[in-house]
This record gives sequence, structure tokens and C-alpha cells, in this order.
Amino acid sequence: MCRVRPRVDVTQAPSRQSFPLFEQTAQWFERAHAALLGELPCRKGCSHCCVGIFPVTVLDQQVIQFGLSQLPDSHRNRIVEIAATQVAHLTVAVPQLLTNRFVDHWPETDCEQVIEQYSDWPCPALESDGGCAIYQFRPLVCRSMGIPSEDDGCVNGACAVQTSIPLIRLSNALREEEDRLAALEADELEALRRQQGVEGEEMLLPFAFLPETSAQVISV
Repeated sequence: MCRVRPRVDVTQAPSRQSFPLFEQTAQWFERAHAALLGELPCRKGCSHCCVGIFPVTVLDQQVIQFGLSQLPDSHRNRIVEIAATQVAHLTVAVPQLLTNRFVDHWPETDCEQVIEQYSDWPCPALESDGGCAIYQFRPLVCRSMGIPSEDDGCVNGACAVQTSIPLIRLSNALREEEDRLAALEADELEALRRQQGVEGEEMLLPFAFLPETSAQVISV
């Protein structure tokens, strides 16, 4: 089989000041959470949404890499080893990931099948106490997860832990800000693609913990 041998290289990580979109998204979540009067189950120690793989973007990868660079070597290496093991299994199950880690051009059913198959995998950064080792540098989806979505007037829970939906709806202003943040993310992704010439935007979560230049696939 193949496995991924990580060599941690954080020289390409961006500076802390380059994450305004991530900070704005976290602030939006706090305001939305407060507007729902504490009716959401999201709180410190709840890690239900930290189990299972899902797509993250190249923007998320940059921030994750910076977050890893802030950890002690032993802690960082442990997280990267977990991610490397997960990537090894994924590349065996889906050989095309060996040559192209991006999944945003996959048929939706293919992506959903892989996500379902590995729905019990914990995030590499999930700690034994339910905390996140890179909480300050978590992906955008992790920062907004938990707020119920609305579709044609219907409110949908964000995860299985939400056994009831808040009666209070988010204000139009908060929903408009949510849309604005999504548009900003799209703009930043497009700018990054043009700058770096990357082939895609989204990858499965474990790949984001392995710098593009540091993951060497070898046969064993």
C-alpha cells in the first residue's frame, strides 16, 4: 500500500494578520449564537461536528498550517502523523487522490460516499478532552457550524445534536452578513487560485494538515 510520510515545513505559512475573514466569521457566529438566546447546543467540549471528514478549502489549509506552526514540535508532529495515516487510507481507497487532492470537481455523490465511509474519523486536531488543538486557527466551516440554515422558509438543524430548532429566526441583517462572508470567501479563493495557480479549491480535511510541499507519497 501507500502511505504519506510527512515532513513538517511551515515556512510558507501566512502571517497572523492575514486572517480577517476567519475572525469576521467567528464574530458572526458569536452574534448569531447570542441572537438565538442560547438555544443552540454548541459549547466548549461538544465535539460532535469534529468527527467525520469533510471538504475544506486552500484558505483553510493556509490557516491550519500556521496554527500547526504555533504548536510545540511533539504536539504538531502527533497531529500531522494522525493526518498522514488518514491520508494514506484515503489514497488507497481512492487512488486518484494520489495525483490530485482536490475534490471540488468530483461528482457530488462520489464525495458524499467517501465522507460517509469515513464518518467516524476524528479530526486530527481533536484532543482527548473534546477541545481543538488549533482552535484559533480552525477552518471557516468550523467557525460557522451550528447555526441552523434556512431554505425557502424552512429551518434545518446544523447537526444531529440539534434535536430541536430554535423558534427564533436570525435577523435579515445576520443572514445578509452570512452571504457577504460567503462572497468574500469566494473572492479570496479566486485570488489565491490566480496567485498560486492551484488546480482546485477544496480538499478533504486530513490533506489540509499536510503542507503541499511536505507530503511525500511512498510505497511500502
